Order: sequence, then structure tokens, then C-alpha cells
Amino acid sequence: MALDLNDIKHRMQGAIETLEKEFTGLRTGRASVNMLEPVTVDVYGARMPLNQVGTVSVPEPRLLTVQVWDMGSTKAVEKAIREAGLGLNPQAEGSLIRVPIPELSTERRAELQKVAGKYAEQTRIAIRNVRRDGMDAIKKSEKDGDITEDEVKKLNDDVQKVTDQFIKTVDDMLAKKEADVMKV
Repeated sequence: MALDLNDIKHRMQGAIETLEKEFTGLRTGRASVNMLEPVTVDVYGARMPLNQVGTVSVPEPRLLTVQVWDMGSTKAVEKAIREAGLGLNPQAEGSLIRVPIPELSTERRAELQKVAGKYAEQTRIAIRNVRRDGMDAIKKSEKDGDITEDEVKKLNDDVQKVTDQFIKTVDDMLAKKEADVMKV
């Protein structure tokens, strides 16, 4: 059989996992260690992910702390967080950096909803591309005489059902993220 439904599911699941990562990076007004994941720090003559120069923790719902392992890197870490475009203003106290999470304005919440919608649409497109690849494989198998017309119809239905399930998952994730962003 030319079509592997498990491969299609696996590729669609990959798109969902990417969406989860992108949604994690969207700030909702509550602190999360994942918020600082995109931050890279210039230390020791190289750019390193923040989690390789210190420990990020969430002591309170609206506060992140970064315990920098090397006191000499504190200024570099503070600068990297400030310049990461996350709208955060870190304050260093020795080797501990406090990162208060500000309230989100209504405008910022609307922007975050748009960004979330854009991420969701990119994921839907990726899922549809996987569906198209599956349908093409089915057509090729039919043309090569490997499968009958009845099998083509059944396989097309199976691929469409899987696609619909994954698109629904994306829609559910988006609705949850939008509600999360709008929570005060």
C-alpha cells in the first residue's frame, strides 16, 4: 500500500506540537518559565540560550526570577532579557534577576489574539499540505493500478477524517489561547 496513514498522522501531530511551542511563547499576563525560552545571551564570546547560563523560576504568578550561575554574566543576562522584544524590564539584585510581568493592555491583548490566529492559520495550512501529499499518493497508487476505486474512496475518506480531527484540535487550541489572553 502506497499510503501510510500513521505517517500522515505523525506529520500532522508535528504541526500541532509546533503550534503548542509558539502558543507557549505568547505572553498572557501570567509568568511562565517558557516566556524566556527565546532569549539568548552574549557570554563567553558566544550566544547562548538563557537556560544555559542560569535557572529560570516562577516564585509568584506575576514574577519570574533568573538565578545566574556566573555573577559576571548578570549584566549580559539582564540586557538580553530587556532587548528580547518581550516587553519585560528585568532588575538585577546580585546574581538574581527579578523579571516582573506587567499587566497586559487591551491593545496588547488584541495584538496577541491576532498573533495566535496567525500561528493557528499557519498550522492549518501545514496540515492541509500533509493532506494534499496523502491524496497525491493515493492518486498515484490508483494510476499505477496498485489500488481499486473503492480503496481510493475509502483512503480519501480516511485522510479527510484525520485532517478534520487535526483542524478541530487547532481550532480548540486557538479558542483556549484566545480565552487565556483575554482573562484579566
